[in-house]
Amino acid sequence: MKNKKIGIMGGTFDPIHTGHLVVANEVLNFYGLEEIIFIPAGDPPHKKGTMAGSFDRYIMTEMAVLSNHKFKVSDIEIKKEGKSYTLNTLTELTEKYPDAEFYFITGTDAVIELPSWREPQEVLKLCRFVAVSRPGISMDEAAVKISEINKMYNSSIELFQAPMLKISSTDIRQRFKTGKSAKYLLPESVEQYIIKNNLYGSNDLR
Repeated sequence: MKNKKIGIMGGTFDPIHTGHLVVANEVLNFYGLEEIIFIPAGDPPHKKGTMAGSFDRYIMTEMAVLSNHKFKVSDIEIKKEGKSYTLNTLTELTEKYPDAEFYFITGTDAVIELPSWREPQEVLKLCRFVAVSRPGISMDEAAVKISEINKMYNSSIELFQAPMLKISSTDIRQRFKTGKSAKYLLPESVEQYIIKNNLYGSNDLR
């Protein structure tokens, strides 16, 4: 019997922002998780490319979670060469934590694309999927599509209503690029790291 409940929150975190942290904390509280592991993606197959390098994204994620002892960061994906597949990551984590039940936390937009993932049937066997509401996607629409996926794979993906903070990494990158403030949209330590290292064209904010 699994005796440890661990959340897994993957993403490019390009950059990580307050919305990610709020969602993680809400899921942790609701499901009574012992910890959540943030996993910055290395070379995700569904993304065209990241703006910041994997090392910078990892450091920013580390800085963002410092104040919460239940939040951890793993470099399991960024240290590997080639595409980062969820199946490989979950398989490796299962071997590392054999007594853990994993809760895979991701947005409804990503879950809807699950049939295009590598071996989705196997992925669903390795964890409990928590599909978090996202701005711009109605809960009713998401519920219908997730129900279809559950029938397709005989799975039990759960839909989770999180506080709807309309914060996006894309908008934050654009703000830095155009010299606008992104203060309070992301942890101050992350904001200062971006400015200090001139990520996203942020040199005008020095």
